[in-house]
Amino acid sequence: MRNVAMTGSVLAACGLFCSLAIGQAQPGKPGANVAPPPEAQTPVGAQADLKPTQGNKASGTLSLTPDKMGVHVAGTIGGLKPGAEHGFHVHETGNCSAPDASSAGGHFNPAGAPHGKPGPGPHHLGDMPSIKANDNGVAEVDVHISGVTLGTSQANDIAGKALVVHEKPDDYKSQPAGNSGNRIACGVIK
Repeated sequence: MRNVAMTGSVLAACGLFCSLAIGQAQPGKPGANVAPPPEAQTPVGAQADLKPTQGNKASGTLSLTPDKMGVHVAGTIGGLKPGAEHGFHVHETGNCSAPDASSAGGHFNPAGAPHGKPGPGPHHLGDMPSIKANDNGVAEVDVHISGVTLGTSQANDIAGKALVVHEKPDDYKSQPAGNSGNRIACGVIK
């Protein structure tokens, strides 16, 4: 009986402390409207539904999740050329309305860097590794984009931009876009 009463007291004290710590205290009490610190907030994700451009079949749904180093992109893209590599980039404009997705503009590049391979060397923030389709024309996407944010309204924010899949692999050196050919799928990051 003593343990039950003691447990109840501990839970009541924890409930008050925990509600103060996360800003859910009772109205009129200290800490009633205190928001949790930004690092304690849950990251908000986004999604991009890729649709084929005119004459193509590539499509898929990708989820985007922010983390401390950038944004993680994951999902599946089908309708690709079996066994082929395809350039994959974040483009500067969240508009896929043109039949060839030219409305998405160039690669996302707020720093004005040259096109290149993602990593320590110079590259656009929107440059990502090429994706590879399996024998069924399906690519499992699992990519991390360093240096970008999602939903922050900062210069490196990719929310509202477009994800674009190209017909050929990226050579990571040709300027300004890696010679990856036509755009075969496009989706806005929402």
